[in-house]
Amino acid sequence: MGLATTNALELGVDVSGLDAVLIAGWPGTRASLWQQVGRAGRDGQDALAVLIARDDPLDTYLVHHPEALFGRPVEAIVLDPSNPYVLGPHLCAAAAEIPLTEDDLPIFGPTTPKVLDDLVAQGLLRRRPTGWFWTRRERATDLADIRGGGGNPIQVVESSTGRLLGSVDEPSAHTTVHTGAIYLHQGETFLVELLDLDAGVALVTSAYPDYTTFARDITDISILSTERSTSLGPGTLHFGEVEVTRQVVSYLKRRLQSGEMLGDEPLELPPRTLRTRAVWWTLPASAVAPLAEAGIDLGGAAHAAEHASIGLLPLFATCDRWDIGGVSTELHADTGLLTVFVYDGHEGGAGFAERGYARATDWLTATREAIMSCECERGCPSCIQSPKCGNGNEPLDKRGAIRLLNTLLTPQ
Repeated sequence: MGLATTNALELGVDVSGLDAVLIAGWPGTRASLWQQVGRAGRDGQDALAVLIARDDPLDTYLVHHPEALFGRPVEAIVLDPSNPYVLGPHLCAAAAEIPLTEDDLPIFGPTTPKVLDDLVAQGLLRRRPTGWFWTRRERATDLADIRGGGGNPIQVVESSTGRLLGSVDEPSAHTTVHTGAIYLHQGETFLVELLDLDAGVALVTSAYPDYTTFARDITDISILSTERSTSLGPGTLHFGEVEVTRQVVSYLKRRLQSGEMLGDEPLELPPRTLRTRAVWWTLPASAVAPLAEAGIDLGGAAHAAEHASIGLLPLFATCDRWDIGGVSTELHADTGLLTVFVYDGHEGGAGFAERGYARATDWLTATREAIMSCECERGCPSCIQSPKCGNGNEPLDKRGAIRLLNTLLTPQ
């Protein structure tokens, strides 16, 4: 007898009599891994746990480096409590319970006075001699969304019945429920007839197409400020604030069975702008010139290194690859150099990129090892291809990525 389940079963459910656990793909953190392993053998008997690797750079790395799992402590939580997009709603919620006083401010960190001034200017709080008061009739707790952030959720509605199937956060709606998208819900397949961002609704109808859809986007990134920099090999590693502009411009239709390309349909969706924090590294022209002379596609090499580094960052920061994003370019407008960015996918930053900056040598060394240890010839989902690439995983150069990371990690 067996039970197929989501990762909800890891959350302390005590089921006696389970003999074995099969984990389909790396669950994201060591903490989750040991929680899931611990579902078996609850009554003191021996038990078996099997991790079945999936096509992912992190799974590839762990299969070849099991020492990264065993004998290591579980991860420390990564967060940025000074992020005004996180701190602001919490200050409002606190003030709605009991007015905030000067004595309370140190509890919330050094950025609190500035955030309070902004909240007063927005009319969310009012400053009085005795403290800061919540001014609205609405509940302050509604400002903080425990499922994420970045806009009101989009309701997914079946057009023929009016049945509410679920909701999608506004940033994800651009890629998952755009007009023409194939949407899956509890094993049923639906075709999105219309996405109305102003009304906050996506209308869908039941369908059985022989194809799936994949959104394509273009992403631009600009550096707003550099908070820290350090040398890394012949290059330089940076951490700071960036602005990411992303726009979904079309979607691909691929046949389910064969993967055959059936078309590229244009979309007219507005660009989305994200102010966040990023870690990025640059290499000077003198370091990349030998690679270009050797026939390396510098753009494809940087793109492949970006994908693989995004896949490996969750090993060093408590995040999922879907919590972070990346941009790579052979010549960036702000740096004038070959540049690879990895940024937090949350407004204001979440601490993931900062952890990547702190552990850059270990992180990028593991990235290189994951690419080198993959047995494919030109690149695959287990090393340099990404399921979230807006450019359809083109161009990518596996050999070039290894050479590029070798160059970056060579001590000077």
